[in-house]
Amino acid sequence: MAGSMTICFFVVLSISILLSWTNPRGETLKSFSLSPLYSSTQSASSSNEDISGLRYDFYHETCPQAESIVRTHMARLYSDHNNVSAALLRLFFHDCFIEGCDASVLLDDSNGDKNHSIERQAIPNQTLRGFDKIDSIKEELEKTCPGVVSCADIVSIATRDGIMLAGGPFYPVLTGRRDSIHSYFNEALAAIPRPDDNITQTLHLFDLRGFDERETVSLLGAHNIGKIGCEFIQKRLFDFKGTGQPDPTIAPDFLTEMRMRCQDSNRTTTRPSSSSMASLEMSESAVGMSYLQALSSSISSGAGFDTHYYQSLLSGRGLLFADQQLMANEKTARLVRAYASDDGSTFRMDFARAMMKMSGLNVLTGSQGQVRRNCSLPLVSS
Repeated sequence: MAGSMTICFFVVLSISILLSWTNPRGETLKSFSLSPLYSSTQSASSSNEDISGLRYDFYHETCPQAESIVRTHMARLYSDHNNVSAALLRLFFHDCFIEGCDASVLLDDSNGDKNHSIERQAIPNQTLRGFDKIDSIKEELEKTCPGVVSCADIVSIATRDGIMLAGGPFYPVLTGRRDSIHSYFNEALAAIPRPDDNITQTLHLFDLRGFDERETVSLLGAHNIGKIGCEFIQKRLFDFKGTGQPDPTIAPDFLTEMRMRCQDSNRTTTRPSSSSMASLEMSESAVGMSYLQALSSSISSGAGFDTHYYQSLLSGRGLLFADQQLMANEKTARLVRAYASDDGSTFRMDFARAMMKMSGLNVLTGSQGQVRRNCSLPLVSS
């Protein structure tokens, strides 16, 4: 009876979320039809499983406390470091964007071979934070349910819980992912969106993973939380595209403001080729700017997970070139205006939906992959 009630609750919850996805002004629902993932989730009342092999409450019998342990641990982490939400969101994005949500970005599969490059060493991943947070959650789960909960599931659940702690929307996380036995250095180098990409490049990379314009614009709204590190902004302020000049599209007053916060370090660095989502810093003391700081005093904005990112873009105050480029395309600009013009409910629902979709990208299930005991190390075959 309890199992039937759990399944029923999930189906009702999923349907309520689906019915709540509102239509931004200027867009038609036809341009954003439901993908198979959501159709299967909505109709899975009998099997409690989606087409990827993930299930709701996968650990119900093997580790019933799993999600509660993650939630409690995340609450403690957030009370100490509220930017842990941004850090784990970046980690989740980088993991799922390259070969799917398989915890490959956490893995060191080099076996001591210095000539073997691992995924987390790729330039787009060098500023990632939160590995130790995932490790601490894993250690706690191993005490209760050794060898049961995958690192990939921990990343997905902890990211969702972090988003909620930061004031973001709830969305169901299906579980049952397994961990990759390989990391993907070259793929990470080539395929993660860059902060200096134009709108065509950004949309192309998201499209390759099945995300349309609306989903892409909503996912980039993750920049609502965290700071943009100055190393990702400086090239735009002092040497845009190698010209020795600032980005000419930045308004003079905003250029002055950003240069005050992010002075020219005169350092040559490859870090700006990291992804736009990767530029969110975890440390409260990180030198950089947030999108709340980017807003002018004439624009009201709540603190946290609201529409201030989109309001900033409307005002020409995007911190990253790739962000401001959302206003350079007619369709994405229309979506930015729509998200900025209401109370945030449209963005929140679309963001929840896109995060559900991303969390199911190319997952390993069943006998695929493995469940690591240590998130940075593959299991050694006996």
